[in-house]
Amino acid sequence: MAGPAAQTRQDRSDLPQLKRSTSMPTIRVDMFEGRTPEQKREFVKAVTEAAVKTLGTTPEAVDVILTDIKKSDWATGGVLWSEKKK
Repeated sequence: MAGPAAQTRQDRSDLPQLKRSTSMPTIRVDMFEGRTPEQKREFVKAVTEAAVKTLGTTPEAVDVILTDIKKSDWATGGVLWSEKKK
């Protein structure tokens, strides 16, 4: 990997050196079910790279938790997504 996202925390002298207990981001993402494993793999890679770049942490410290939700279990504006017109 090239660029700032590939740098480790030790390479980023402009960022404070934090221990995992204070710098560990856990990013939770709720989304409709149906994404492929490849889509999820690419997504968590991009989210991890963004966290490393913006938060000054290491990739190993970033946890990404994906939760697949059925459209019948998610509502917006009082209407279930499974009942919305396409």
